[in-house]
Amino acid sequence: MSALATKHLLGLRGVSQSDIMTILDTARQFRDILDRPVKKVPSLRGLTVVNLFFENSTRTRTSFELAEKRLSADTINFATSGSSVQKGESLLDTLRNIEAMKIDVVVVRHKGTGVPKFLADNSNAIILNAGDGANEHPTQALLDMFTIEQKLGSLAGKRITIVGDIRHSRVARSNIWGMTTLGAHVTLCGPSTLLPRNREYFPNVTWESDVRRAVHDADAVIALRLQKERMEDSLLPSLREYRNFFGITHDVLEKAKKSVLIMHPGPINRGVELDSEIADGANSVILEQVTNGVAIRMSALYLLSGGRASE
Repeated sequence: MSALATKHLLGLRGVSQSDIMTILDTARQFRDILDRPVKKVPSLRGLTVVNLFFENSTRTRTSFELAEKRLSADTINFATSGSSVQKGESLLDTLRNIEAMKIDVVVVRHKGTGVPKFLADNSNAIILNAGDGANEHPTQALLDMFTIEQKLGSLAGKRITIVGDIRHSRVARSNIWGMTTLGAHVTLCGPSTLLPRNREYFPNVTWESDVRRAVHDADAVIALRLQKERMEDSLLPSLREYRNFFGITHDVLEKAKKSVLIMHPGPINRGVELDSEIADGANSVILEQVTNGVAIRMSALYLLSGGRASE
């Protein structure tokens, strides 16, 4: 049924260049729709999508729900608070009960790595990963890629720097797989305690310990949100020290390209990952990322449900 080679969107590792380009190309058509007075199309009328979020999320959940409604799908939001999950129901039983209601697509976010794959292996529904553990967040990476191409053209040959907690970041992983598949050069930078131990897992990237060197020739810089629990895990001495060594400030960008794009998956810890003057500056495309996220999720839902890019 899927118009892509993959039936589900569980991550970007192993996803073909053709599938990624099809999602991006189709998103361009949906992005135009979002600028119209009437922002709704009947593409998924009659399909039922369940948003199965086991983690709190404002941006991703709202973006998926808007995408579903813009496509005229019937949308059900499943909240774990007050649900049978809190009463001890297993994930598989939850899935089977939801599936018994004749749903077509499940968008899932879960703190457990591999949960979307587990659902895909045990369900007839189409599964979209909205973030699983420290594994992947494919639609966030796709909207990042879409935003860069929208501003700079093809990703091939572009230099992308990702700064922050690489070890625990599902956003970083999906961006690495997706961007290198499209021919971008990816540089990873962060504190040694927040870099992956198994660097051989990412063979096609550059590692850099100095943020100024990491950004000096970058076409785009993606600052990752720093989770404050990393201090509780003794992986960082303080937020102030992180900001001093890895925060994206005016001083850090002095030697960078004047045209460098500044990106962030949100929410921003202002004064930590990004200074406010940078987050709100002329080079920032953070709010455009948010808008583009709706178009990307419309594209993924449409294509996985059988829509064709040429329609």
